[in-house]
Amino acid sequence: MVVKPMVRNNICMNAHPVGCKEFVRRQIEYVKSQPKVDGPKRVLIIGSSGGYGLASRIAFAFGSDADTIGIAYERGPVGKRTGTVGWYSTHAFDQFAEEAGRKSVSLYGDAFSHEMKAATIKRLKAELGQVDLVIYSLAAGVRTDPDTQEQYRSALKPLSKPFISKSIDPLNSEITTVRIEPASKAEVESTVRVMGGDDWNIWISKLLEADALAPGARTIAYSYIGPELTKPVYRDGTIGAAKDHLEATAHTLDTQLKEANGGSAFVSVNKAVVSRASAVIPVVPLYFALLFNVMKEKGLHEDCIEQMYRLLAERLCVAEEVPVDEQGRIRLDDWEMREDVQEEVTRRWDLVKSDNVDELADITGYRQSFLNIHGFDFDNVDYDADVEI
Repeated sequence: MVVKPMVRNNICMNAHPVGCKEFVRRQIEYVKSQPKVDGPKRVLIIGSSGGYGLASRIAFAFGSDADTIGIAYERGPVGKRTGTVGWYSTHAFDQFAEEAGRKSVSLYGDAFSHEMKAATIKRLKAELGQVDLVIYSLAAGVRTDPDTQEQYRSALKPLSKPFISKSIDPLNSEITTVRIEPASKAEVESTVRVMGGDDWNIWISKLLEADALAPGARTIAYSYIGPELTKPVYRDGTIGAAKDHLEATAHTLDTQLKEANGGSAFVSVNKAVVSRASAVIPVVPLYFALLFNVMKEKGLHEDCIEQMYRLLAERLCVAEEVPVDEQGRIRLDDWEMREDVQEEVTRRWDLVKSDNVDELADITGYRQSFLNIHGFDFDNVDYDADVEI
């Protein structure tokens, strides 16, 4: 069938199989163009089908010749409905990894469940024995507690008072004003349950119990801080509460791993990038588009794959001690948060309107990144061609 993008409310409802393969291929080619790194050789990625999780898998498989196990909650094609982005991207990765002689095991299911953890550990022990690195990169909005079966949903809201700010519809470049009401106590607690460190802690405990972590094994979870512009609704909001819990969990796990096998745990604070999750957050697309323009002008812009290669080459494998900030966090958002970058973004934020947004912000680049992650808008893919979904 011919597959064209179907976008509703900043959500792309389909994916192009050939374009998704091209998306993966380009990331692989970037990593292969960089120097090889003597890094981890057996890596488990929990949440491996898109964004930073997929980029991590690519960076370690092709940057340090690692064998990988990836866990993804994705859906294959049904009738005339395409599969999900992550379905096609994961199958493409498996194919490229096999061609390169790398072991690639992809498992599909709910990473929050006890059953998925048990199945993963069984396969891990059979295929790799132990792993050197565990990446925790889940971006789920809903979590079912594996013990109580209670369902929790995350919310993106401020904590104490309404948040009013500029926003944008990136499809028509219209600047709007959004108002987000503060979260209830239950919404805060539910967001922490979904996006905090509870599940990460369970994963590491289960892996330790199964003797599935190699001596000195590391684990890393991904986080974001962001600028003052989005602070009320992000870092000082419900998601910030969850990220605080995630970071506190990292310190607990670090102590636990050091005592168990000489390992360590970190949170990596990464740069703002376009993802399926970030595209639907009010305010964020406008900040991203302004940021991308400024960073491109300064030669600093990175997407997921550049960030993850930098994590491998310039953070994990540069010395015995991983360079961290005063709170023990790896900082890959260092270029985004540079003073000159943030000052210019803030200046443009104050000036931006519907009639000058294309001059001040990289709306075209934002749209292209959004379409690319769904397999669309690549210049070497024929989108009028009939493709097998």
